Amino acid sequence: MNTERNHIYFASDFHLGAPNYEESRKREDTIVRWLDSIKTTAKEIYLVGDLFDFWFEYKKAIPKGFVRLQGKIAELCDSGIPIHVFIGNHDMWMFNYLPTELGVIMHREPIKKEFGGKQFLIGHGDGLGPGDHGYKFIKKVFANPICQWLFARIHPNLGIGMADYWSGRSRKANRETDEKFLGEDKEFLVVYCKEYLQKEHIDYFIFGHRHLPLDLSVGENSRYINLGEWINYNTYGVWNGSEMKLEAFEGK
Repeated sequence: MNTERNHIYFASDFHLGAPNYEESRKREDTIVRWLDSIKTTAKEIYLVGDLFDFWFEYKKAIPKGFVRLQGKIAELCDSGIPIHVFIGNHDMWMFNYLPTELGVIMHREPIKKEFGGKQFLIGHGDGLGPGDHGYKFIKKVFANPICQWLFARIHPNLGIGMADYWSGRSRKANRETDEKFLGEDKEFLVVYCKEYLQKEHIDYFIFGHRHLPLDLSVGENSRYINLGEWINYNTYGVWNGSEMKLEAFEGK
């Protein structure tokens, strides 16, 4: 068994809480088994957004549940493995709970990293590229501190219930688009990658959000990898020091 921690792992879009408690709990167990399976080889782990289908941190409360994932993340962080968590569009109201209690490194915007001499751009992917002006406006509203303060005044029973309802509606509305490749000219993250390459070289663009596992060439020696999601695919990315691959956990 390889016990040297020299791999970089990437996963996205767990959407814990959706579509119901029973299915979410099964998925949480699967994610915890995956994290257990990589802990002896992981140098770093990047969880690239939408870990939860909804998340809001009140001053003295967080959404109940998901304790097995939180415990496993804390265990791996305590063992010395850096875990990076990105804000997604479903859990953009993460603040300081995960960094303080679990020890993760939080990111609100895409970041550039270098692994093995290769340049990586890593982010959730929401709000990038052309179009989707309605969502980009809503994202600015949700990121506004006044709006966050006002939402925090709503009792958690009502606030989280409302958010769960709208999150479910959003997922259903986008289901058909999420299940098929739209073509490079209509895939907004593909367009974003190609435009980005006009100003700076990136070897690997690593995104989530799109929900469809993709590994596409977007330029000379440049690839766009979408990590997919864990409701249907259980896909994740792994950099082994010389090669980047998309893989599926437990053969799903």
